[in-house]
Amino acid sequence: MMGKDRAKPIRELDLERYRALYGLTAVVLSNFAIVAVAIAGVWRLGGDKSVIIGVLTAAFTAVSTMTTAYLGIKAVSNTAQAMAQGDPRRTQTPPETTTPPTETPTPTPPSPRTPDNPHP
Repeated sequence: MMGKDRAKPIRELDLERYRALYGLTAVVLSNFAIVAVAIAGVWRLGGDKSVIIGVLTAAFTAVSTMTTAYLGIKAVSNTAQAMAQGDPRRTQTPPETTTPPTETPTPTPPSPRTPDNPHP
């Protein structure tokens, strides 16, 4: 009766799906938190337009940086995993067909000039 008490091992594909789901959830929740703080900051500042522009610019920068970092890390992770597994979906360039190098004759050195032969 040990089988019911033991946890089922997680397959690699399921693990990658969980990582992607939780990573995306963390990014979305962080972006919502940044937007909520920006809205609260704008609301509390009243009508000072220069400060509002600064708060909104900082919020936009934070959201775009967070999202871009997640997508960049995910893309690199997927590429590295595909390379490590030798993913057949990746396009591979066919090996180049080259002809064996031919023996090139070594050039003969010019003959030395002698008074009898001024131009060789």
